[in-house]
Amino acid sequence: MRFLVLSRNATLYSTSRLVLAARSRGHEVTVADPLDFHIVVSRRRPSMFLGDRPVPRADLVIPRIGASITNYGLAVVRQFDMMGVPVLNTAVAIARSRDKLRAMQLLTRKDIDVPRTVCAKTPDSVDLALKFIGGAPAIVKLQQGAQGIGTMIAETPQAVTSLLETLWAMGQDIILQEYIAESKGRDYRAIVVGQRVVAAMRRQAKQGEFRSNLHRGGLGVRVNLDRRYCQAAISAVRVMGLEVAGVDMLEGRDGPKILEINSSPGLEGIERTSGVDVAGAIILHAERFVMRKSKRNAKKDLVLEQERRNRRIRQPVHFANGG
Repeated sequence: MRFLVLSRNATLYSTSRLVLAARSRGHEVTVADPLDFHIVVSRRRPSMFLGDRPVPRADLVIPRIGASITNYGLAVVRQFDMMGVPVLNTAVAIARSRDKLRAMQLLTRKDIDVPRTVCAKTPDSVDLALKFIGGAPAIVKLQQGAQGIGTMIAETPQAVTSLLETLWAMGQDIILQEYIAESKGRDYRAIVVGQRVVAAMRRQAKQGEFRSNLHRGGLGVRVNLDRRYCQAAISAVRVMGLEVAGVDMLEGRDGPKILEINSSPGLEGIERTSGVDVAGAIILHAERFVMRKSKRNAKKDLVLEQERRNRRIRQPVHFANGG
């Protein structure tokens, strides 16, 4: 098969691991920067160029869209979808997971537990918003962010108000979230591939830090997730409509609480901590994904061809006068 990996940098650990895993299984792989594509929108003929050449033929596109290029990256993924090229994680699914408030809304609609979350837009609403989430300390998050970037803790109501006013003045959309004290600075990261948890780890924040992300200095430990946590992670990814995702969960008093769903999860920390070949699992699922798509398309073509034949049979036959 021919795989096209969308990534800003071919030397990144996650990108290079996917390339090696695919090539080890005999696939051709091309890595391309999403910003290098030119999207051509025309009637009935959506197309794209990589530089001044048509995009290379691909059986599947694997998006690794960084948060800094979300909008254009999603446009590129959407264009491939319109061109009929299978995409592992669609633009719609990626967009859902990137918007933290929207993701929380979709999850709770399916009865999946999350930390209490409030969206506030004016200084006058801060006190009431804090009341809804149980008061300070509170977690302040940008609606777009990854790897702990844009996630802050405010210890007092005054600190919450000051932080929100500063961020609003910068034009940022903010959500407030309850602080889950019982998690004690740790969370769980599960990698879900094709409705199955393939690897998991527990992350512990370093001293003086509440964010447990490995990029923030957190320590990762391999774990065998409890069934409830596996099911919560799988259900969350299914709600987003993703094929591959990293799910971050807190350990609440009543069980797992979904913190975030990452459509382009980093592989370095989870592979080294768990010892699992996550890249290989993604490529294996990609192969099955392409095969299923091919079978569905073949079946659809067969149905359309049969409908065309039926229409020809039903057309009335006209005889010449006197025949």
